[in-house]
Amino acid sequence: MDWLVTGVAVVATVVPVALTEPLAWWAVALVVLASAPVLWLRRWPVPVGALVGIAVSVLAILHLPPLVPAGPLVAVYEIAANGTRLVRLVSVAVTLVGTLTSLVLPGEHDTETYRYLAAAYVAAYALGTSTRARRAQAVVVEERARAAAAAERARIARELHDIVTHSVGMMIVQAEAGPLLVRAEPGRAEAVFDTIADTGRAAVVQLRQSVGALRSAGVADIPALVDGTGLVVDLACDGAPRPVPPEVDVTAYRVVQESLTNTVRHAGATAVRVRLGWTEHALDIDVIDNGRGPAGTRPGFGLIGMRERVTACGGTLATGPGPEGGFAVRASLPLGRP
Repeated sequence: MDWLVTGVAVVATVVPVALTEPLAWWAVALVVLASAPVLWLRRWPVPVGALVGIAVSVLAILHLPPLVPAGPLVAVYEIAANGTRLVRLVSVAVTLVGTLTSLVLPGEHDTETYRYLAAAYVAAYALGTSTRARRAQAVVVEERARAAAAAERARIARELHDIVTHSVGMMIVQAEAGPLLVRAEPGRAEAVFDTIADTGRAAVVQLRQSVGALRSAGVADIPALVDGTGLVVDLACDGAPRPVPPEVDVTAYRVVQESLTNTVRHAGATAVRVRLGWTEHALDIDVIDNGRGPAGTRPGFGLIGMRERVTACGGTLATGPGPEGGFAVRASLPLGRP
């Protein structure tokens, strides 16, 4: 990319000047000096910016038209995008002084030239500022995603503790009562052992779902996830799957995982429908069960954590009653440009 930008800057600067009239060697050297050094702009933005700016100013003072200040424009963009606040302020001041000097000394009074240069430099600085803002926003989103992931891990750890202590505690109580019932009431003893088995199986399902969120699972793992719920699951995929950013990949899995966990624990459902809709710019996820619906319920930590994770990716999350009853979770996660 640096070589490409440098090539465009050199062509844009050299060709218009070279087509006007034969130039002395020193003029040709100045024209090249006004553009070629941008190759090293990322490494030394201030020295390179000063060098190409001085070269363009000297050429303008010597009145060698037509002159396109491609090198200084690229330098202004780079400094606006990556320079510190002090460097940006100094660069704006120096650029302003240098441009005015190069116009006043040769006696240039064409207001069209002033407008052209002002618009060009303002546009270059605005593009650099926009790039810096997008980079800062990306850092914020990444930090939020990491914070949401850490909060999710802490929540999952609490869930694991609750699952183990509750399920194992029930199994211990039932197991201790079993030998007494075997001798006194054999019929009830059989029911006790069935309860122990059911409790153990339910704990295994919940542990598998919770632990699944601790690894780097993604969209490709969703079919295996839905197979372990014990529900009748209708998994549908609309559109052509495509590569997704890592944070979106994990978030998509987490949305389905948390939705299914809530369905198993709270919905009293027997079936659930999971849909993955691939569009040009987003992955839409629908998880709809046939349970009792959201009436009289309040959002728990699972839905709150899910919303935080989706928001951190730049997506949206909606929850509420399904179109035919039950509870519905709908998420839309951005995929960026194809």
